[in-house]
Amino acid sequence: MKPAKPLESMILTIRGHKVLVDADLADIYGVHTKRLNEQVKRNADRFPGDFLFQLTASEKQEVVANCDHLARLKFAKALPWAFTEHGAIMAAMVLNSSQAVAMSVYVVRAFIRMREQLVANAAVLKRLAEIDKTLLQHDSALRDIYRKLLPLLQPPPAPPNRRIGFISDDE
Repeated sequence: MKPAKPLESMILTIRGHKVLVDADLADIYGVHTKRLNEQVKRNADRFPGDFLFQLTASEKQEVVANCDHLARLKFAKALPWAFTEHGAIMAAMVLNSSQAVAMSVYVVRAFIRMREQLVANAAVLKRLAEIDKTLLQHDSALRDIYRKLLPLLQPPPAPPNRRIGFISDDE
């Protein structure tokens, strides 16, 4: 069973980590958010700080404001949990439902695709920086050539105007 919404759109960057919010992860795994969080609390030793962390009130507000699909969290009393890639896999293990195990494969692949996109973007940015550097060097060289050619492109100075007519020695 594949999720209706692309997983990449559910993966958020919070505190510099790519994470899935507990409500989204529960939807993916086909359980209620409350059940997911219960299992996480029962198996707290399986979820170190780099697998899972709880959002602050301001982070929750930002997530709700920026993610339309998480608007239902606006009035939730509890602060949501954020699962990193490893935390999402561990959640599938503690839930131990067939859907959770099957969907964990999709979750892992979504994180992998995002990582590959970041690497591809980094390569593109590096190439653009190289092109920019080359263009700046060419700009400088062309400016120097233009400055050297500019005097040659100016029309020659006109000879002084001679007066026409009779010129007396008095003048």
